[in-house]
Amino acid sequence: MIALQALFHAIAQAKDEEALRSHIRAEMSEYFSATRCGLFFFAQISLLDSKFQKALQIALSPQHNPVARYLLEHHAPVHEALVVEPKTWRLICPRADHWHVMAGPIVSNGQLVGVVGFTRQQGMPTFNSQNLTDLSALCLHISTWVAMARCLRLATPTQHSLLLQTERLTPREMQIANLVAQGQTNAEISTELWITENSVKQALKRMFRKLEVSSRTQMVAKLSTISK
Repeated sequence: MIALQALFHAIAQAKDEEALRSHIRAEMSEYFSATRCGLFFFAQISLLDSKFQKALQIALSPQHNPVARYLLEHHAPVHEALVVEPKTWRLICPRADHWHVMAGPIVSNGQLVGVVGFTRQQGMPTFNSQNLTDLSALCLHISTWVAMARCLRLATPTQHSLLLQTERLTPREMQIANLVAQGQTNAEISTELWITENSVKQALKRMFRKLEVSSRTQMVAKLSTISK
């Protein structure tokens, strides 16, 4: 069985969107015991075969698909049983290999830029709350990867070098860095993230080593340079 941490690592190591789709898709499908798994970036839909492009646009339409509507409105993972009755879902999507579906958001700059989707065929159990929790964690890592990839494409040589350092920061460490930049104390960060104050201190020590800085001020300054 694929471990969730292994998926996190695989996402971080992907070199481009195609690698992300091809290398991660099979592993995610196995992890969630899914019949099918797909990872779609909306910007790439126009490059697809016209027939498949039309089918995908209908499937992801908020007007047609309540799962897609929930993703657009909430930016949170969802499965069909959360938004419609089973009979209604059968009318919307009668395919036996899409008897159950689950989808999660890929977000960048506050916008939904892609979707991770899974299906299970007729006779298989529905996706559950633990599946949603795990998918939420995966979506956080994928969205972080997308943000870093975008910054790398736009970065100057100096910023590119700094970004290679920040790639080693975990999504949780990036959350802590953002809160530090907002001026929050360790105690305030621990309350915000529901972790102990000592956990915040230990995370900051690791972050300082990764970023090759020795203070909160230096860390914020380095991250600010990258974001410009």
